[in-house]
Amino acid sequence: MSSLTDGRHLTRGDALRTLCVSRFRQFYRESEVIFWSFLFPIGLSIALGAAFRNRPVVTVPVAVTTSATSAAAALQGTPGMEVAVVSEDEAARRLRVGRVDIVVTADAKGAVTYRFDDSRPEAAMARLRVDAALQKAAGRTDPLSTQDQPVREAGSRYIDFLIPGILGMNLMSGGLWGMGFHLVDLRIKKLLKRLVATPMHRADFMIAQMVIRVVFAFIEVTFLLGFGWLAFGVPVRGSILAVLALAVLGALAFGAIGLLVASRATTIEKVSGLMNVVMMPMFICSGTFFSADRFPAFSKPFIQLLPLTALNDAFRAVILEGATLASQAGELGVLAAWGVVSFVVGLRLFRWS
Repeated sequence: MSSLTDGRHLTRGDALRTLCVSRFRQFYRESEVIFWSFLFPIGLSIALGAAFRNRPVVTVPVAVTTSATSAAAALQGTPGMEVAVVSEDEAARRLRVGRVDIVVTADAKGAVTYRFDDSRPEAAMARLRVDAALQKAAGRTDPLSTQDQPVREAGSRYIDFLIPGILGMNLMSGGLWGMGFHLVDLRIKKLLKRLVATPMHRADFMIAQMVIRVVFAFIEVTFLLGFGWLAFGVPVRGSILAVLALAVLGALAFGAIGLLVASRATTIEKVSGLMNVVMMPMFICSGTFFSADRFPAFSKPFIQLLPLTALNDAFRAVILEGATLASQAGELGVLAAWGVVSFVVGLRLFRWS
């Protein structure tokens, strides 16, 4: 039993509930928490979703010199071509300043020459499309009959890739900053020292911090995933319960890392620096905004061991591919290992004053 200064008695369950309610009130009374937890990720999703949205078929700007008028006639009848017949000098100028992707010329015998910058992907693609159009106009017959079947399905867009990454990033930021910054702030204000002097069990205090991280994880994931579905049509092909289970494990793992980082920091500047050192590699390498496969092969084993990489990969597998929680055993193991080790070491190192 724990006694309070007003003479009332609380069970440990009551004390834990009181600590949780107190921490929750601290959260919603701070306007910056609402901004960074909800408004910032929504704004980031909107901005990146708009910047990397699926676009209509690209029109190829082509300059055809006056020596290749027959080629111009063939290209002007081809969909997706924006053809301008200009002089040699004007064609060279347009290519030089990037107003066209390719210049088509012809000699006196009618042989066609393509001038383009082969280091530019759009120019190389323009060369293929222009050549295919001219060869077809000249009577080329393909030995293999083919047909195009365009498919645009939710799940393959950049926004579909982005939303699970934003979920993981938000859980990481909330866990580290929500746990670490808060503990150091209490230490600076000598409140941790005062709490130790009360009949409060130290374990109850730490458990309350973790419980609130789990509660906020539910709220954040539900809010952001709901926004992605309503605003962009991001599909959720897996179990919602599996998504929430991943959110809980991620919140606990990053909360534990936040506890470890803040275990001995005594100033805001110090904990801020430590937080950035911990988070920056994961921001860059863990596949939040682009695939981790872009990094060199030798670095991939290390990237796969980062907790945010495991969380992002598991989120995408469940949300976009409909994978089961059991199929993500490797990612779950990485998160659990980070959470358990960080929590145990953080408790051993933790300073209450």
